[in-house]
Amino acid sequence: MIQVHRYRVKSLNGLLSSQAWAVNFVWNFCNDRQKDALRFGRPWHSGFDLNKLTAGSSKELGLHSGTVNAVCEQYAKSRSQKKRPFLRYRGKKSLGWVPLKGRELKREGNAFRFAGNTFRVFNSRALPEGKIKDGTSFSRDSRGHWFLNIVIEVADVAQRPMAKGVGIDLGLKSFAALSTGETIDNPRHFRALEEKLGKAQRARKKRQAVKIHARVANVRRDFLHKLSHRLVHEFDYIAVGNVSASKLAKTKMAKSVHDASWSSFRSMLAYKALRHGAWFEEVNESFSSQVCSGCGALPDSRPRGIADLGIRQWVCSSCGVSHDRDTNAALNILARHGHVPPAVGISALEVGRMSIKTNRLKKR
Repeated sequence: MIQVHRYRVKSLNGLLSSQAWAVNFVWNFCNDRQKDALRFGRPWHSGFDLNKLTAGSSKELGLHSGTVNAVCEQYAKSRSQKKRPFLRYRGKKSLGWVPLKGRELKREGNAFRFAGNTFRVFNSRALPEGKIKDGTSFSRDSRGHWFLNIVIEVADVAQRPMAKGVGIDLGLKSFAALSTGETIDNPRHFRALEEKLGKAQRARKKRQAVKIHARVANVRRDFLHKLSHRLVHEFDYIAVGNVSASKLAKTKMAKSVHDASWSSFRSMLAYKALRHGAWFEEVNESFSSQVCSGCGALPDSRPRGIADLGIRQWVCSSCGVSHDRDTNAALNILARHGHVPPAVGISALEVGRMSIKTNRLKKR
């Protein structure tokens, strides 16, 4: 199992800043050579090709040879992943980044040694025993703080039996509704500091604005970490709806969607479930708020679409059960995995789709 541990660096920040400039130079060199290949109709450069072109440059640049190789390999990998002929240049506005090979980083008590330099860090948590892998890097945030991101391989954890499960319906009015009936309030971290941020931006106080943005990000991350940690320890199986944050971010709800940070929360649940032996799955949440979790029907009394978003409570016309909209959706999300004996909602969903298709055919 691969884990990433992040430590804030408290020494040699000036050295890292100068090395970050050299890393940008190597990245831009790779970009220029790629453009040359495009201009003259030559094969695109691979990471191995770029390593040969940059051979012997480490002393002049003041970089470790492993760092130069890591930059070239990451450039080729990023270009391939993004499916672009070339990438953006790195300049003054780019956040600092110094990659390194995992074998070059050595532990030295509570510090780490790399390229003949000892980097002291704030030892917020112990680094587990394991092999340090490639992908390890130094990175700088918007406030100028440097961090050491260590990619380490640790032993796999055996998965727990699925004795207790939970379905989670993500939202904006409340951050999440659980199938247990619990509702987690949306703290709206950005909204709390939005006015203060606006004043700083209008006054062109850039440093103050950056600090406010960092404070919002830290508070949000702390909330998501604590919540995901609690859920992974309380439940053996976690099912979350696959609500699309990217699509909703194109609507009028964009600011609230970004503030909720659903994607980050799901990512935290996924890797923490793997780390602690729990089960995690994203399931299709289509019609989850419309299907009755009691009888599995798609009743006429259900709330429909965006027009009925204001309806938070409704009664099933088929079985008479009263539902909270979000809790009902969470129950259906949990049931769609099959953890609950009857697959509540799935059959009704399929029947509803078939009836819609039949009505369309009749109209034709």
